[in-house]
Amino acid sequence: MKDKIIKKATDMFLKLGFKSVTMDDIACEMCISKKTIYKYFGNKEMLIEEGTEVIHQKIHTLMDEVVSKNFNAIEENFEMRKMFKEMFKSFDHSPAYQLKKHYPEIYEKMIANEIQDCHKMFTQNIVKGIQQGLYRQETDVETYAQFYYTLIFSINENTLLEIDAFKLEGKALEYHTRAIATPKGILELEKQLLNYI
Repeated sequence: MKDKIIKKATDMFLKLGFKSVTMDDIACEMCISKKTIYKYFGNKEMLIEEGTEVIHQKIHTLMDEVVSKNFNAIEENFEMRKMFKEMFKSFDHSPAYQLKKHYPEIYEKMIANEIQDCHKMFTQNIVKGIQQGLYRQETDVETYAQFYYTLIFSINENTLLEIDAFKLEGKALEYHTRAIATPKGILELEKQLLNYI
């Protein structure tokens, strides 16, 4: 029952907003009593916290799936974008923006985890791109990985609408890639941009 509550609540939070969905709404939607929810979660914040952890795990499972398909480094980044677009297409408001605004403590905890994971993933992508001749040999891997995730997180936490965040992330990806790409990498980027439009 606990997992079912987390799943339903998380779906509702993402679609309707973390602030606007109440414990009553969740109980009503699931045809259970509010008492049943409180048996597993002391308050709404605990439910949101567990829900964000489930989303975190789901995102990273999907990211690992993309990486396992062995795309070249630039194509891999575009495939990640497709995956995120599919995952968040039904949401009007950016989940990160909402979480930061209404539940900053939960947001900070989530971001600390995400930064660690994204740093690792972006670093691996840059190293892979250098090995494939798509990114410049002299690229400062640590610095560019940090630049990129700082840019992506800043967009997500400061952009209200999911559609606007998604467009800006696309521009950030192009900006990031152009900054480190070799001529061969630029050709691959242009190909991906054409495929993506």
